Amino acid sequence: MRSAPSPSHHDREVIALVGLAHGTSHFFHLMLPALFPWLMAEFSLSYTDVGLLTATFFVISGVGQALAGFVVDRVGARRVLMFGVAMLALSGIVLALSNSYRLLVLTAAIAGIGNSIFHPADFWLLNHRVSQPRLGHAFSVHGLSGNIGWAVAPVFMATTAATAGWHVAGLCAATAATIALAVLWKRRQQLAYPTEARAATAQHEPADPTRHFAFLSSTAVWLSFWFFFVTTMAFGILQNFAPAILREVYGVSLVTATAGLTAYLIGSGAGMIVGGFVADRGDRMVAVALGIAALMSAIIASGSMPALALWPLMAGMGFGVGMAGPGRDLLVRRAATSRFGRGAFGRIYGFVYSGLDTGQALSPLLFGPMLDAGRFRQTLAAVAIFQAAGIVTALRVGSRVRARARLADDGRAPTLASAEKPI
Repeated sequence: MRSAPSPSHHDREVIALVGLAHGTSHFFHLMLPALFPWLMAEFSLSYTDVGLLTATFFVISGVGQALAGFVVDRVGARRVLMFGVAMLALSGIVLALSNSYRLLVLTAAIAGIGNSIFHPADFWLLNHRVSQPRLGHAFSVHGLSGNIGWAVAPVFMATTAATAGWHVAGLCAATAATIALAVLWKRRQQLAYPTEARAATAQHEPADPTRHFAFLSSTAVWLSFWFFFVTTMAFGILQNFAPAILREVYGVSLVTATAGLTAYLIGSGAGMIVGGFVADRGDRMVAVALGIAALMSAIIASGSMPALALWPLMAGMGFGVGMAGPGRDLLVRRAATSRFGRGAFGRIYGFVYSGLDTGQALSPLLFGPMLDAGRFRQTLAAVAIFQAAGIVTALRVGSRVRARARLADDGRAPTLASAEKPI
């Protein structure tokens, strides 16, 4: 008889499977943007037209993410995760068959629906299927896999489009998602939630359906949403405009400026690895990491540094943001369980992480006009301001969680039945 896999082996496999799904979702973030030069030429599109495609993706993803959390809590994450990857594959097929701008919009909409399920499904699985001591590393790998998806997509899509055409690139993206779906299906038992565990979780679910929305009365949940919003606004500026900003502020070539963004992403990946080892130190660690990022941002925004310093400064900023990631995810877990228990993971993670999509959708709309007006240094300063706002928000979430823990120790913490009352 084959022996049962060890808990550590099971944890590693779940982390790897969820990481594969998350990396696939981030790949599809950039499936269309990587092809903009070809699509604009093919369909005579303006920057406004292609910007609408990006906005369509993130608006649908953000709204869908908040709703998907309820579905995850209801039916579990495995089937929802499979659905999301299948929708991403479908979006690649629609892209490959597109012969009009309308079909490109449909591609963005389908991809947005697929992307909407990943944060509630991923974090539901990690929190339910990975042992507590390894959660910090699980969140680290989750964030790192997303960065890898971002890094691979532009190279893969652009290279394929240049050699075989953008229609083939869409088909190849669909193939990549189909392969990921096949792997998840083959190893689906590793993502299953045991019946007895599901029953134990269901016992803590409120009998009154309206209580499923009780988390919206929690100040800690709203602060967590705000944390993701402000930090993603900062990242959105860098992701969309960093090469142009650095070129204008420091007078460097576009290649050097683009390499600065690459340095940021590499630093972010390194920070996520380190963050997995210190994630359990809570909000103070997140604040310190974001403090490093905000300091680097402010130094760059000064415009007084030599061009050679751009790469290490951008890498340092990315390191701070990446290091904060695993601790940030654990902070949301504590905010959720301190009041609503494990049965609310899906809807709380779904709502809180919709702040990411909101920030991604609004950032280029708010700061594009500033750049058009030539305010490049002011836009860089906004990055530091948003990261500083993330520090304050993280500390406030942590203080709320600790206050609730003290109430629980004293036997005075309200139960789910009184969850409408904010802490």
